[in-house]
Amino acid sequence: MAKKKKSKIQQIVIILLALLLAFLLIYSRGMRHARRATVRVEHQQNSEKKHDTVLLSDTTNFKNNKAMISKEILLGKVNPSESVELMPVPLKYASREGIYMHKEAYDSFKKMHKAAEKEGISLLILSGFRSFNHQKRIWENKWHGNQVLHGGIVATDIEDPNKRALEIMRFSAMPGTSRHHWGTDIDLNSLNNSYFEDGYGKKVYKWLLANAGNFGFCQPYTKVGNNRETGYEEEKWHWSYIPVAGKYYQAYKESVNYKNIKGFSGWETAKKLNVIEQYVLSINNSCIN
Repeated sequence: MAKKKKSKIQQIVIILLALLLAFLLIYSRGMRHARRATVRVEHQQNSEKKHDTVLLSDTTNFKNNKAMISKEILLGKVNPSESVELMPVPLKYASREGIYMHKEAYDSFKKMHKAAEKEGISLLILSGFRSFNHQKRIWENKWHGNQVLHGGIVATDIEDPNKRALEIMRFSAMPGTSRHHWGTDIDLNSLNNSYFEDGYGKKVYKWLLANAGNFGFCQPYTKVGNNRETGYEEEKWHWSYIPVAGKYYQAYKESVNYKNIKGFSGWETAKKLNVIEQYVLSINNSCIN
């Protein structure tokens, strides 16, 4: 009787061991499949990131340096609060909360602000980084006649879409084509050229022309002429931090095409009007390094 009982116990132990072994085999296979699936997903994600990223030589005299610039930042399709490149500008330097700048551009602006203050010049940032969606709101408000254009023109009175886009682009960029997407460009003190042509505003502009270059800033949209043949009207308020913007400019030139400029009213006109060549890349020659 004792032998039979011992035999049954041994059989139960063997069955349990077999079940445990089977479970371990199934679990091991499942883990291997999971690892393989994870590797495939990571490989796919890395491949997608690789296609959306431009590897280019630094354009600021550091020939051996490399900069990884994503197409998302070039097109303004990033969340500034999640970007490692952007930071919020304190109200000491900005007209409102929620303005972001590229960190390097901000650090240099602080130095320029301090130098200007010593000479009685006050510099106030009105606009910095703008996302694609922010630029889209500006553009579509004008495109649909919700905002009057320069000179009291209502865009919806212009039936031809190409002519309508051209009128808007006197002072406003299409979404995906604005230098404000990069966080390197800022609007200072006023959005009217007349402010900088008389009185205190003229003093501010004169100081910027003489000193902004010492801090890496340049006015990209000067008068259209020998120094800039096409593009936006002159913007005396718009200043760009070239040590970073120069890299982004080169990256945009090499990687962005008209397939990327879409998703807003009137986007079909971009290619017809050669917006990349005639507007994005057409800046003050002094701002191209």
